[in-house]
Amino acid sequence: MGLWDKLFGEFVDVIEWTDSSVDTMVYRFQRYGNEIKFGAKLTVRESQVAVFVSEGEIADILGPGLYELETKNLPILSTLQHWYHGFESPFKAEVYFFNTRQFTDLKWGTKNPIMMRDKEFSMVRLRTFGTYNIRINDPAQFIREIVGTDGHFTIDEISSQLRNLIVTRYTDILGSSEIPVLDLAGNQGQLGELLTQRIAPEFKDYGLELTQVLVENISLPPAVEEALDKRTSMGMIGDLNKYIQFGAAESMQLGNNGGGAGSAIEMGLGFAMANKMTADMSSQPQANNPTVVAMAPAAATPPPLPDTNWHVAIDRKSMGPYDLSTLQELASTRQITPGTLAWIDGMSAWEAIENIESLTGLFEDDEATPPRLPN
Repeated sequence: MGLWDKLFGEFVDVIEWTDSSVDTMVYRFQRYGNEIKFGAKLTVRESQVAVFVSEGEIADILGPGLYELETKNLPILSTLQHWYHGFESPFKAEVYFFNTRQFTDLKWGTKNPIMMRDKEFSMVRLRTFGTYNIRINDPAQFIREIVGTDGHFTIDEISSQLRNLIVTRYTDILGSSEIPVLDLAGNQGQLGELLTQRIAPEFKDYGLELTQVLVENISLPPAVEEALDKRTSMGMIGDLNKYIQFGAAESMQLGNNGGGAGSAIEMGLGFAMANKMTADMSSQPQANNPTVVAMAPAAATPPPLPDTNWHVAIDRKSMGPYDLSTLQELASTRQITPGTLAWIDGMSAWEAIENIESLTGLFEDDEATPPRLPN
């Protein structure tokens, strides 16, 4: 600083701080050479505390009010500065203003999902977000543990540490709570209160008071949420047969009213109803269903060939799974024969291909083999 700054500092005898920011927690009053005139006026406003630091040691802590800096106001400081000798000259001291209002709506949340056990969904991953409120309740502890000699300390300088502390303790509480996932929404308030009680002593070690922690949102991964939505939709539908019948009736009414779009819906639901009625009729005894008796029995049709997941034994080794086209290639190259063992999911044991109805068509194109010659 230059000469004018020093002279200006000698004449200024008012020490105060008006905070225009929303994130400043501690501010050190700027004075040339840290010289404060004897008899200077100190104004400490509501939600502020002034701390005097002399020769690296906290001398006095003053709450809201107007003070004249004399020995009767600062007995501790007078001892440190030897004011009892009676000289009235500037003394050197640092004045720190502490903002004691609540800092609200501070965000916290889990960077990575929390793994936990659930009785209904087994293992689930949860994300949680919320807010918390703090304020300085012990300026001496806060300046010793956190601020140090920082002349302009903001909430951003400590928020990361506080968030990590909250998330760590929240993970412990959530993992040991054994609250079902579907019931967490109804217990967010209780979780917030429990978290506040658990972490408050640790914040106190920093000179801070944790006034409130709020759990605002607990969410599942998108895939799990989608599955839950489907499950909810199925529960709302209820009886599927009645739902199809109701939809068919609604679409028919739309079609009769001239709705072109309803005809497509009507056709789709009509086919669904026809299939349903056919299945119901075929399941009833013929004696009770004359319509079925009058109908000619349909010709038996073989079941469709499975297209995949077949295992075959080649050189006494299980090979596969193969689809139908691969089995046909193996048959054409004589790598498998009608006597080759095959198996698919649902069979109780290995069977020769010639005994499996679904695979007998693999060798239909083989040339006829002449019978054995007589002796």
